[in-house]
Amino acid sequence: MIKVYKKLIDARNLLQATELCKSGHNKFAGYKYFELGDFLPSVQAIFKDVGLVDVISFTAEVATMTIFDVEDGSSIVFTSPMGSASLKGCHEVQNIGAVETYQRRYLYTTAMAIVESDALDATTAKEEPKISPPKIQSKPEELPPAITPQQITSINAYVAQLGTDVTKVCEHFKKPSIALLDRNQANTLIAMLEKKLFEKELEINGEVNVK
Repeated sequence: MIKVYKKLIDARNLLQATELCKSGHNKFAGYKYFELGDFLPSVQAIFKDVGLVDVISFTAEVATMTIFDVEDGSSIVFTSPMGSASLKGCHEVQNIGAVETYQRRYLYTTAMAIVESDALDATTAKEEPKISPPKIQSKPEELPPAITPQQITSINAYVAQLGTDVTKVCEHFKKPSIALLDRNQANTLIAMLEKKLFEKELEINGEVNVK
C-alpha cells in the first residue's frame, strides 16, 4: 500500500475520535453543519502528527486538494467542480473568496470522511408551508453593479500618472475610496482621468488644450 493512504486512514480515525461541534446552522431546513473553522485546526494538528501536508489550488473549473506524505512524497488527490456565488453587497473578488472557502470545506469533508447532514434530504423532505399569496409590492430599485478589479487598476494607474490624491479624485462622487464606487461611476471617473491625462500631455508638448 502506498504510504500516504495508510497515513490518511490513521488521520481519519484520529479525527473521528475528536469531539467536534457544528457551528453552522441552516435555519430554513433546520439542520446544523460543520464550518471550516470547526474542524480545520484539528485536521492540521493530526496531519502534523501523522506526517501529512495538504495543498489546495483552484482553477475556473475545479478545486483540487493534494495530500502529500512528507516522508516519501507519495500523494492522493481530491477534486470538486467549482461553482459561483452572487452575494449581495459584495465585490467580485469577495464572491470568489466565498466560493473558495466553501470549496475548501467540501474538500476537507471528503478527504477526512467527515459526516455532514444530508442537505438535500433536509430540504426536500420538509412539507412546504402554506402561505397566503404575497401582496403586490413595487419592485425595489436594483443597485448598480460594483466596481471591477480591472476598473480599480485603471483608475490607480491614471491617478499615479497625474500625481493626484486618489481620495480627492473620488470627492466628485462623495465616496471616501474608489472601492466604494459602482461600475457606472468608475467608468465616468476613468473617462474624466483620461481627459485630464490627455490635456496634461498637450500642455507638456506645448499644444493648446482641448476642452
